[in-house]
Amino acid sequence: MAKEKKFVEAITSMEEDFAQWYTDVCIRADLIGYTSVKGCMAIKPAGYAIWENIQAELDRRFKETGVQNVYMPMLIPENLLNKESELVQGFAPEVAWVTHGGSEQLQERLCIRPTSETLFCDFYAKDIHSHRDLPKLYNQWCSVLRWEKTTRPFLRSREFLWQEGHTAHATAEEAEERTVMMLNVYADFLEEVLAIPVIKGRKTDKEKFAGAKYTYTVESLMHDGKALQSGTSHNFDDIFAQAYDVQYTDRDNTLKYVHQTSWGMTTRVIGALIMVHGDNSGLVLPPRIAPTQVMVIPIRQDAEGVMDAAQKARGALMAAGIRTGLDDSEKSPGWKFSEQEMRGIPVRVEMGPKDVAAGQAVLVRRDTREKTIVKIDELPSAAAGLLEQIQKDMFERAKAHRDAHTYDAVTYEEFCETVDKKPGFVRAMWCGDQACEEKIKADTTATSRCMPFEQIRLADTCVCCGKPAKHMVYWGKAY
Repeated sequence: MAKEKKFVEAITSMEEDFAQWYTDVCIRADLIGYTSVKGCMAIKPAGYAIWENIQAELDRRFKETGVQNVYMPMLIPENLLNKESELVQGFAPEVAWVTHGGSEQLQERLCIRPTSETLFCDFYAKDIHSHRDLPKLYNQWCSVLRWEKTTRPFLRSREFLWQEGHTAHATAEEAEERTVMMLNVYADFLEEVLAIPVIKGRKTDKEKFAGAKYTYTVESLMHDGKALQSGTSHNFDDIFAQAYDVQYTDRDNTLKYVHQTSWGMTTRVIGALIMVHGDNSGLVLPPRIAPTQVMVIPIRQDAEGVMDAAQKARGALMAAGIRTGLDDSEKSPGWKFSEQEMRGIPVRVEMGPKDVAAGQAVLVRRDTREKTIVKIDELPSAAAGLLEQIQKDMFERAKAHRDAHTYDAVTYEEFCETVDKKPGFVRAMWCGDQACEEKIKADTTATSRCMPFEQIRLADTCVCCGKPAKHMVYWGKAY
């Protein structure tokens, strides 16, 4: 029992130190490992399996909207990057440069992609000629490199995995429609698959993507009350097209600039999974994204009939389409339980000699630890129903937590006090002046998270300066 206790005690309590709890979970749940490259992590099988499921589900949803996958080079010539000034200014501090090929210095520096707008624009300029070539609905799965000063597993690493969609359209209306469509894809995925409730809205000009006309975002709230930008979709209008001369001949035989979008989601959503659903025993994974949904754990597996029953149970569960594992290691049952909880497996099936003799098994929920006794013959249907219930309950709990930690403020004094003493989202009116954004950040460290599509008028004046208000904004401290 000493070893079993130690396995759980390796995690710092989230109430004691949330940041350390998060790192402990990443390590102890075997999601990541540190490498000799500072700020870059090795994603281990348990972590990568989650990403594979995220990738597969998102990829399916993208393709349902007509998107095709492509791949662009990872290196960007400096002259190409410099064509769009806002993009250069936005990413310059984070860019890593290749200066040598072997022992020879390159005539022109090459940027390791922090994002690929420039590459897609260069490609589109050569590939798009006529209105018949539009729209282009492309996405790529790749890694990018941004030289972050402060890093944390999944949330902010120098190299990370993501998908980046890049589309080109004949009209501004089509581009706007695609921008909103992809944001809704992200929102539905986060809520339906990851069980993470989101706020959808538009970023302020201060917080939008460098070079974009509009940036739309889905914002989620972590267990510690901090916000996390979980996916963004950008409308570039024809800004990049003019910079990179991406034109097409329209039906009236005139040259026009295309209208573009880009949208992305990264491995940081794994960090969101951990921080929204995890507890002091480790990960708690929603069933729809969990690599292993059910773990069968035989108790006294050396006893007659136990292993045979456990193997049959696993086979029946897998035949029902449930991702199922069998822990037939020589570890003690208590250790296996702790390990299953640490890794966030949604349901475990306990089967001992008495259970086998009675033709039953015990189902244990990871999220609530509630136990249910079911007949072995009914195990697949019972497990399937339980997994769906867990998925629903996890979303409802996360939504209740978010709503309970969303506050309204009308006066600046009330706003500052709420940000200081009540972690979470603060809704307040804003005049639209960037100076107020900057003052709020300087005074409270809170930033504007988004102007939600569903606007509520909390007051007639800006919470900061008292001038007439234009937007209701979600504010908060963020990762």
